[in-house]
Amino acid sequence: MNKITAEELNENPFKLIDKDWMLITAEKEGRTNMMTASWGGLGILWGKKVATIYIRRSRFTKGFVDDGDSFSLCVLGEEYRKQLSYCGTASGRNEDKIAASGLTVEHSDFESDGNNFSVPYFAESRLVLVCKKLYAQEMKPECFTKYGKDIPSKMYADDDWHTIYVAEIEQVLVK
Repeated sequence: MNKITAEELNENPFKLIDKDWMLITAEKEGRTNMMTASWGGLGILWGKKVATIYIRRSRFTKGFVDDGDSFSLCVLGEEYRKQLSYCGTASGRNEDKIAASGLTVEHSDFESDGNNFSVPYFAESRLVLVCKKLYAQEMKPECFTKYGKDIPSKMYADDDWHTIYVAEIEQVLVK
């Protein structure tokens, strides 16, 4: 993988997240887990280049993201669509998703604010955003405006709310 700056990234973020999908990948107690995601955003916040992701409280990967200070967003090529689908439907609670998917875990290291980070990602990725968490907050029904008031009943009838994570993009890796 080659490192580039975030400014050199030449991808349509809407296609990248919605159509190509990504694997949110994190590590906890020496174990790596991932989940497929097609919700998120890329931009500038607080003067930093950031990625925003959303994870439901029921997802096993949420505990991995909550427990650590970092995670990666891995975008794989279309030839890995079967693995992406599997990672979005299987749970790491019940099986070893990495072994079953055949994906290869590697780590990218960086230093920030006097701390050393080693972040898991997949060697098969065509693009990896290595991220450091800055902010996390669970969505709440009372925060929806009058234009979004119908969303909670449609998306959260089961009370399985998303947590919003804002993370600084520390590294961009490309094939």
